[in-house]
Amino acid sequence: MTAMTGDVWLPFPAEEFEGLPDSFRYRHWDGEEDFPADPVDCVFYVTPYMKSSEVTLRPLAAMPRLRVVQTLTAGIDHVLGGLASLSPGVRLCNARGVHEASTAELALTLVLASLRGIPGMVRGQDREDWRGGFYEALADKSVLIIGYGSIGAAIEDRLAPFECRRIARVARSARSSGRGPVHALAELPRLLPQADVVILSTPLTEQTRGLAGAEFLGRMKDGALLVNVARGPVVDTKSLLAELESGRLRAALDVTDPEPLPSGHPLWHAPHVLITPHVGGSSSAFEPRAKRLVARQLNRFAAGEPVENTVLITE
Repeated sequence: MTAMTGDVWLPFPAEEFEGLPDSFRYRHWDGEEDFPADPVDCVFYVTPYMKSSEVTLRPLAAMPRLRVVQTLTAGIDHVLGGLASLSPGVRLCNARGVHEASTAELALTLVLASLRGIPGMVRGQDREDWRGGFYEALADKSVLIIGYGSIGAAIEDRLAPFECRRIARVARSARSSGRGPVHALAELPRLLPQADVVILSTPLTEQTRGLAGAEFLGRMKDGALLVNVARGPVVDTKSLLAELESGRLRAALDVTDPEPLPSGHPLWHAPHVLITPHVGGSSSAFEPRAKRLVARQLNRFAAGEPVENTVLITE
């Protein structure tokens, strides 16, 4: 990669970063209607965080000098639709290293809250209703993690102290990991019936869209818990609703399809479901980690060195 100069678009003001190279002009844009400068001069575009695909993609077609698109999300599905308008050789980079800890924390929170009946206890507190009794523990449960990238591995790191009976891992293809074998997606029919808790942390791709559909859910054991911290469309909502309303399965969802979940949608009031509003990565850990990543990437870019976290290069 050759050293570059030009405009860099940032979703945070440049003065909030430490260690940015001085070879660029920094433009602050977080999805507002007006652009901060002429997109023609942009060479490095850090996308707005948690904005729609329409907003994120709007300037891309007007950026002929662009060399790097840096997302602040682990997933890159929201920018794929705009890549056809870019010149060959543009690098698309994700935010690996930014969201692992926060998303893994929330995944564990959803598991524990669901098993221990915390939502019902909160409702009981509101009504001064003492809801004693026995609740399920994570200890001795069998957990299946589907999507064993950096976030899936971070989830297992946090499950380790909880004395699970078994933790199984699934990714697109089989491989070995420091904690044990990683199984291929093709092995799901065998693995799903063995799991008490199934955690989805996979990217949204054509292979994973609708992955947790009727057949997948039907193979889960009675009473199992499905946790989704991936993307909403990884789960077929209609099929999940049928399982929830029958009482056979439970779910804890940080992401939904559609999203945001509209008022009146049956998922809001389905039995045995806990919903959080896509906040897996939106924690106090986000900004400092995101800013360190961006500064590191820009210093590499300014020096003509390869940027990190490249997930694809336009052709």
